[in-house]
Amino acid sequence: MNTDQAPGWLPHYLIPFFTLSYPTTPPAHPDSFPNSNYYSTGLLDGCIIVTAIAVMAVLRDVTRIFIMEPFARWKLSRDLRLAKTRRAALTNGNGKANGHANGNGCSSYANGSASAISRQEARKMHRSVIRFAEQGWSVIYYIAQWCFGLYVHCNLPTDVLDPINVWTNYPHIPLAGPIKFYYLLQTAFYMHQVLILNAEARRKDHWQMMTHHVITIVLMVGSYFYNYTRIGCLIMVLMDWCDIFLPLAKMFRYLGMSVLCDATFVVFLLSWFVTRHVLFLLAIKATWEAWYVVPRIWDPSRGHFMTKEIYFGFFAMLVVLQVIQLVWFWMICRVAYRVVTGQGAEDERSDDEGWVCISIHCAVEVRLIDMQRGRGFR
Repeated sequence: MNTDQAPGWLPHYLIPFFTLSYPTTPPAHPDSFPNSNYYSTGLLDGCIIVTAIAVMAVLRDVTRIFIMEPFARWKLSRDLRLAKTRRAALTNGNGKANGHANGNGCSSYANGSASAISRQEARKMHRSVIRFAEQGWSVIYYIAQWCFGLYVHCNLPTDVLDPINVWTNYPHIPLAGPIKFYYLLQTAFYMHQVLILNAEARRKDHWQMMTHHVITIVLMVGSYFYNYTRIGCLIMVLMDWCDIFLPLAKMFRYLGMSVLCDATFVVFLLSWFVTRHVLFLLAIKATWEAWYVVPRIWDPSRGHFMTKEIYFGFFAMLVVLQVIQLVWFWMICRVAYRVVTGQGAEDERSDDEGWVCISIHCAVEVRLIDMQRGRGFR
C-alpha cells in the first residue's frame, strides 16, 4: 500500500483506490524513466482499475450530456431549419419564403411553418444526437490515451519496425510509474467497454466485439502480471491510433458532413491497415522470435514467467486477435468500395440502422437538388 504518497486526509482503506500500489526501490541503472517512481505488481492494483472505470463512466456521461448532445442538437436543428427554408423558397418559385402569394397564384409557407420540425424528424434527429455524443467520448478518450501511450513508447528503448527489443533483457521489472498507470488505465477502459457493450442495444458484431474485448483484457492482465509489459505497451499504442478516426468519421456522418466523413474514413482505412496488419504483424513476429531470445524459466521470485504453455497461449491469443481484425478489415474494405463507387460510407459492423446519419439535413438537400433538376419530390 502506497501510504507515503497518499494525502494524509485519505482514509487508509481508500489509499489503493487513489494511488499506485506496491512502491519499490528503482533499479540501479534504468533504461527508461530514470526520474520516475517504480512499482511492483499485485492484486491491489485492481483497486485503481475500479476507480478508473468509475471516473470514465462519469466523464463519459458528462461529456455526452453537457457537451456533445447540446452541440449536435443545435447543429442538426439549425441545418434542418435552413434546408427546409430553402426548400420552401424554391417551392415559391421566387427564391423567398415570405408567406405571400407567388407569381403563379400558389400560396407559400410562412417562415415559421416552413422551418418547423415535425415529430418524426425530431425522433430521427434525436437518434443522431445520441449516437454523435457516444462517438464523441470515444474520440476524446482515444486521442488522450494515444498521446499518453506515445509518451510511454518514446521513453522506452523499443522500436516499432524492429520490435524484438521489447523482449530483450526480460523481465522488465520493476515498472516505472507512467508504464504502470498506462497499463491499468487501458485495462480499465476495456472493462468499461464490456459494460457498455452489454448495456446498450446490441449491434450485428456484438459477439465479435465481446470476443475482442475479452481477449484484449486477458492479454493485458496476463502480460501485466507475467511482466510482458513492453510488448503490451507497443501493441496498445498501435491499436489506439486508428481507433481515433472511425468514431470521428461517424461524428461527421451524424452531422450530415458526408465529404468529411468519407475523407476521415479513408484515413481510418489506411491507418488500420498500417498499424493492425503491418506493424502489429511485426509485433507478432517478434513474439515468435522471443522463443529464441527469452529463457524459458518459471521463477516468480525473479519475475520470470516464461514457460512453454504460457508462451504459446500468449502467442495464440495474439494470432486470434489478428484473425478477428482481418474479418473486420474485410468489412471495412466493403465500406471503402462503397465510398469509391459513390455510395458513401456505412459501417458494416453497426446495427441494422447503420451509423449513417439519419440526417434530415442530407435528405432535404438531396430533394432540393432533385427538384432543381426537374425531378420533383418522390
